[in-house]
Amino acid sequence: MHKIGIISDTHGILRPQVLQELERCEAILHGGDVNKREILEELEKIAPVYVVRGNNDKEWAADIPESLAVTLYGIRFFIIHNKKQIPKDIQDTDIVVYGHSHKYEQIRIDGRLFLNPGSCGPRRFTQPVTMAVLWIEDNGSFQIEKIELAHKTADAGDMPSDLRRVIACVMKETDKGRTVKEIARRAGIREELAEQICRLYLTHPGVDVEGIIGKMR
Repeated sequence: MHKIGIISDTHGILRPQVLQELERCEAILHGGDVNKREILEELEKIAPVYVVRGNNDKEWAADIPESLAVTLYGIRFFIIHNKKQIPKDIQDTDIVVYGHSHKYEQIRIDGRLFLNPGSCGPRRFTQPVTMAVLWIEDNGSFQIEKIELAHKTADAGDMPSDLRRVIACVMKETDKGRTVKEIARRAGIREELAEQICRLYLTHPGVDVEGIIGKMR
């Protein structure tokens, strides 16, 4: 039986639990938004890494492809960061791996498996921290194991009761060009939460407070 680790959206964080789950993997698939080359270097110490570039992977990731097709142990994979950008012509694909939404998804369409392992990096609001492990038998059959990781209180944590005021404050301070640390102090929230609201605001031009709340759910 072959073990393949499937992760996405690390955003510069490689949790000890993730490394533990990836032990004895023969390959690692990463759905993008790596954020730092050091993350890939650490993963490559475990097994070969097949990775695509996410929307938050900037100049350092110029040599990383936006999509990747690879066959491992008889299973044909197609990897891309954003599900909305999956091309129509993927006829020879058994499993499509993607990320971006930070939400775990495992669905079958026309006999093909579509898998988003979720985010195993910073916790996004109340969403769980997840990844997946794929087990492949020598006869070509496979099974997916969803892994939900424990998170520490140092993550984004519980939502403040005055969430709308907090989001409006973060948006205003972001427009002023303040750092995440300054924004967190002025809004009275954790830096992790401030950083995640900033990211949603900056990556969705024109979004309002209610729109950000909707994307947090």
